[in-house]
Amino acid sequence: MTPQEQLQQWIQGSDNIVFFGGAGVSTESGIPDFRSVDGLYNQKYDEPPETILSHTYFTRRTKDFYRFYRDKMLCLDAKPNAAHLKLAELERAGKLKAVVTQNIDGLHQLAGSRTVYELHGSVHRNYCTKCRTFYGVDFVQAGTDIPLCPVCGGLVKPDVVLYEEGLDQAVVEGAVRAIAGADVLIVGGTSLVVYPAAGLINYYCGNKLVLINRDPTPYDREADLVLHDSLGKVLGGIAL
Repeated sequence: MTPQEQLQQWIQGSDNIVFFGGAGVSTESGIPDFRSVDGLYNQKYDEPPETILSHTYFTRRTKDFYRFYRDKMLCLDAKPNAAHLKLAELERAGKLKAVVTQNIDGLHQLAGSRTVYELHGSVHRNYCTKCRTFYGVDFVQAGTDIPLCPVCGGLVKPDVVLYEEGLDQAVVEGAVRAIAGADVLIVGGTSLVVYPAAGLINYYCGNKLVLINRDPTPYDREADLVLHDSLGKVLGGIAL
């Protein structure tokens, strides 16, 4: 039995699947990741993206932060790919219980997924740091300077987790519950080197841990099934 056939069999036999994904889920939609050859870490900027996308940088150099954020983090023309669409289809079929994602692009929801734990937040939500009024992504994208709240004049911040910031505890707890209770855990498009997010898969207690990633990960030896291939190709090939 090939790995693809084994995955097909496990999915067909389960109604309690959880998917945990990273940047590789969205690269096939044209959104660059951080660590690949063409990723943001290997492009040339005055400072590395992890510095620009830090809480300290946001606080001290807010205008420069937004220049980079609008240019590189708002990929609003991107469309869901085969992986996003299949996961939404699996949820509608009653097989997939939740998506846990490190991505902030909202493509899972655009594809139709409803139960999505966004560990690092979303570019589609922005809030006033003073009065907590929320704004959509268009409010931030449309400006050319620092976005200020029309209600109180406060600074508007993307609802994304920057470097040096902690994850939302309620989101983490929901993700942990989903992963811990899963029959099949499919991990895809992530290098599993970014913590604390990567450590969440340690809460999985089952014996059907599937890793789908183009490159090897530190967890390959612990997985029950490993596929080094395109996530869209693998998931897109699943028949319901």
